[in-house]
Amino acid sequence: MNYKRLVKKINLSESDYKDIEEAVKKAEAGTKGEIALAITPQSDTYAFWELAIAVFTSFMLLCSLFPLANQVYAWMNRVFWLPKPWHLIAFYTALCVIEVIAFYLLYNIPWFDSLIIPDHVKEKAVTNRAMRYFTESGVYCTKEHTGILIFVSYLEHEVRIIADKGLNDKIPNDSWEQLADEIAKNIAKGSVKDGFLNAIEKCGALFAENFPLESTEATVSTTAEETCEVNPNELSDSLVILKE
Repeated sequence: MNYKRLVKKINLSESDYKDIEEAVKKAEAGTKGEIALAITPQSDTYAFWELAIAVFTSFMLLCSLFPLANQVYAWMNRVFWLPKPWHLIAFYTALCVIEVIAFYLLYNIPWFDSLIIPDHVKEKAVTNRAMRYFTESGVYCTKEHTGILIFVSYLEHEVRIIADKGLNDKIPNDSWEQLADEIAKNIAKGSVKDGFLNAIEKCGALFAENFPLESTEATVSTTAEETCEVNPNELSDSLVILKE
């Protein structure tokens, strides 16, 4: 799956992206928490598995044709002038190469990918990609170590929520797993926006309960109408769509 296909699949408008961004700002306001959001088409190319399974499929198909060698050689006698025995070997070799290429291209179709790649391979790939982005985006280095990454890998239908040390000290991991399951269910129903908004709102509630912003740590914003404590923003509030 590529970037353009993902954008089409999630079907989010500009106002949807804005709503998600505003929801993050609201959830973080008055707390020490920081939320990062990312979605990727797929967490790995799975090229090794696609090629390995293409070779295996081609080999099995080739084996099924060995009993027909006499018929194939008879056909070659009708088509070519005086074929030699090694021509039969060359024919089978060429057929095998063509099959490998054809099956490899076939297995690159996302629908086939989701069927042929073992679940444990996909799960590991998503976890590794999420951890990589956790580092790349700087979620791990917020001042209070209270950053959280909500990471969605679309092809694998997997969601990872990775919380930094400060959050995990007070909030049990079960809370994040439950939240990840809820996001996955919403996305499965085609409600990508609702999945993110629901998760962001619940993160905000957990932040407010466990990590309220103290007045001495807050940036004070004063207008003619109100005075409020503002969380100094350390991470991007927008949903990031990764290209790879």
